[in-house]
Amino acid sequence: MPGVRKLDLISHGVTEASRAARFPADEPLTPAGRAALADRAVEPPAGARIVAGPERRTGETARLLGLDAAPLSRLRDLDAGAWRGAEPESLPPEEVGRWLADPGYRGHGGESVLDLLDRVHAWLGEVAGDRAPHTIAVTHPAVIRAALVVALAAAPESFWRFDVAPGTRVRLHHRTAWTLRLN
Repeated sequence: MPGVRKLDLISHGVTEASRAARFPADEPLTPAGRAALADRAVEPPAGARIVAGPERRTGETARLLGLDAAPLSRLRDLDAGAWRGAEPESLPPEEVGRWLADPGYRGHGGESVLDLLDRVHAWLGEVAGDRAPHTIAVTHPAVIRAALVVALAAAPESFWRFDVAPGTRVRLHHRTAWTLRLN
């Protein structure tokens, strides 16, 4: 069907921060994270646009999957501000609770979930209007959650209800609107 756009979102592999449930910084994949991706090469279709978040973990994941991805700032991780590298248990529980409950919360000095949703919404609009019929994006669980919230026109409060594991691949299609394709 003319005008159909396909978007594959791939979550980066395991990092020490994801393994330890810490707020991420710009860390590489763990040896186990690299090994888990070693035999999962992705064959992009002809003419596909291939992009990745600008962080080390997304670029490394793309390379391990055999993808030559251009870094794209819009695919960067949710900015945790002053909380980067911290374990949630080391932070004031009321602040972490508010961050999880209020999509507009920015008390850590970084980006709110609403900010991320706006950024991803704008990027999805670009992908929908792109000449490339297929885009492959290696990014972060937070960006994939945001794409799902936007695609499904879900409430921002549903952001945390999507569990995106390392190496997860999610497919969206766009005709007149984004749809989630389950295999």
